[in-house]
Amino acid sequence: MSDNETRVAIVTGGSGGIGGAVARRLARDGMAAAVHYSGNETRARGVLEDIEAEGGRGLVLRADIADETAMSALFDTVEGEFGGVDVVVNTAGIMLLAPLADLDMDDLDRMHRINIRGAFVVTQQAARRVRRGGAIVNFSSSVVRLQFPSYAGYAASKGAVNAMTLILARELRGKDITVNVVAPGPTATDLFLDGKDEQTVEGLAKLAPLERLGTPDDIAETVSYLAGPARWVNGQVLYVNGGIA
Repeated sequence: MSDNETRVAIVTGGSGGIGGAVARRLARDGMAAAVHYSGNETRARGVLEDIEAEGGRGLVLRADIADETAMSALFDTVEGEFGGVDVVVNTAGIMLLAPLADLDMDDLDRMHRINIRGAFVVTQQAARRVRRGGAIVNFSSSVVRLQFPSYAGYAASKGAVNAMTLILARELRGKDITVNVVAPGPTATDLFLDGKDEQTVEGLAKLAPLERLGTPDDIAETVSYLAGPARWVNGQVLYVNGGIA
């Protein structure tokens, strides 16, 4: 990629709270942003409208992240539209909570398919296609080490994301591609707030020394750093949680 060529980012889960914030931020950073979604086209197109309203470029694409054929086609489309891929940010995921003894196996299988297989499929395509000087950013969660009750299945799926991502960083030796994990703490998104009462939310907000929940923009700021200037940060899990742990 020449110095004057626009960098290109793919953001999976781009219709979500964090994914949308990431796509908007990378577009503000000057990248063309491919906004992926799996179900909510209206929100994904709203993210693209925001990007274009600020003079940015992008497109909206739907695909099942756990389907390798569909994701290969998505990468093909982005390369055909913009000439290549420089940054892949995989925010897509689901969170289904229950105590380990009570977790429905169908729910565990759903999280396995999206959070583990999906992350593997996206990361595999990224490893094959991201250009030199690029970045791969996967999403985990601070609950991997916070050990909140009812999060066993979800945390297990995110622990797998940590493992595959850190190994890939070593496998891409010599390719000038950074590979990292962002592990947010409690963040004010629909996914996180769903089903929680006000007292629970307030208690979670008090966990951090900063005494608030994170925001999607807080997380997007970290992704922007990893996707841009942070060329010496590689093979790391960054716990972005305001200092909880």
